[in-house]
Amino acid sequence: MTQNHSAGGAAPLPEVSFSTFILSLASSALAQLGEVPLPESGRVERNLPLAKHSIDVLEMLRRKTESSLDDQERRLLEGILYELRLKYVILSGKT
Repeated sequence: MTQNHSAGGAAPLPEVSFSTFILSLASSALAQLGEVPLPESGRVERNLPLAKHSIDVLEMLRRKTESSLDDQERRLLEGILYELRLKYVILSGKT
């Protein structure tokens, strides 16, 4: 099965892969950092402790999967972690 369909005839969900999973977690972290609106409310809210937790989850996934990732997945995960950590450090220094 290449696409999942959501209930109610809405748009199909993306294929489940390691990359889409990582991008989903990164999107959540960006919302928690206040960089993008929350999908549920459309409001921008900052929750740095929750953002740090999401970044820590991504780091744990990197450590646990490092021997089985292909080059593209590794670059994606490392790039996302770099950007999220940078944003977190900048924002946590402002508060």
